[in-house]
This record gives sequence, structure tokens and C-alpha cells, in this order.
Amino acid sequence: MVTRAKENMRYQVIEENFNIDQSVGLRSDKIIELTLVKSKKLYPQKLRIVEFYDEKNDELLTFLTNNLDVSAIEVAYLYKNRLQIEIFFKWIKQNLTVKKLWGHSENAVKIHLWVAICSHLIVAYVKHLTKGPLSIYEVMQVLSTSLFDKTPLIQLLNVNEKIQIEENQEVKEPLLF
Repeated sequence: MVTRAKENMRYQVIEENFNIDQSVGLRSDKIIELTLVKSKKLYPQKLRIVEFYDEKNDELLTFLTNNLDVSAIEVAYLYKNRLQIEIFFKWIKQNLTVKKLWGHSENAVKIHLWVAICSHLIVAYVKHLTKGPLSIYEVMQVLSTSLFDKTPLIQLLNVNEKIQIEENQEVKEPLLF
């Protein structure tokens, strides 16, 4: 587990590692015990605090972990990767229409997510090929309502061409079942 440490956290330093490489952004690496009665009761084990300076954002980050075996820089990278995973899940929630999972096993969830991602990428590629002005969401809407229509994709997804066709009254109504 790696998380951000709260600024008001009370602890006692048991051990400090002075052999850290500050050129990579590390500022400190300490083994601690929580000192407040409630905190110590909830988590009596030793913890580790790693301070890392992020030059890009000009920010000192303090990480709290129970992993005493990895190096201090790995703690910082673990947190960075955790953020990337959270960003990925946020993207999934915003871009993929996964309303109900097909199953609850690990394999079923993986398959469902991979199918949703592949579908999204195929639609994004179709959008790229047709160079239309529609968003990926709008392309998905057009494709879902035109599944059985034989109109070429370029005509379906190009708004200007669609308007010209509608003016000539050559638009075929999609088959509705």
C-alpha cells in the first residue's frame, strides 16, 4: 500500500535512512510509529514515510507505506503508477458504456473491459479514417442506429455529405425491427 500522508499525522521516527539520492527527487526516508492512541491502536505496525520533490509541479510529496522492503524511489514510482491507474479507470467510466458486467469473476471482468476498449478503438479508427466532424460518442450513436443500413460509412459520418443527400431526398431510412 502506498498513499499520501496527511500533514497533521502524528508519529515518532524510529529509524532514518540518510543514504538517499537527492538528485532523483528523494528528500527523506524514515521508519515511523504512529503516536496518537487511536492511530496506534488501529495500526500498531511500523510504517515508512518517503518525501519526494516533484520538480515538474514544484511540490514536496509525502508518501506513507507499509512496504519496508522496496527502495524509497520505488515507493514514489508506485504512487505515480497508482495515479495512472486511477486516471485510466476514470477514462473507462467516462468513455466506455459498461453499465452492467457480464460476470463477476476476474476473467469475465477482463473480457468485458477488453471488448469495450477494442470497440471504442475501432470506432475511433473509423472516425479517423472518415475524417468527419463528429465526436467518437456521436459516431457510436450513428453506428448503433444504422447497424443494418447499407449506406457507406463515409456518407453516414460526414455531416456535409449527409445534408446534401437529404436535400436530394436520397436518404434511405434505416431498417427498424
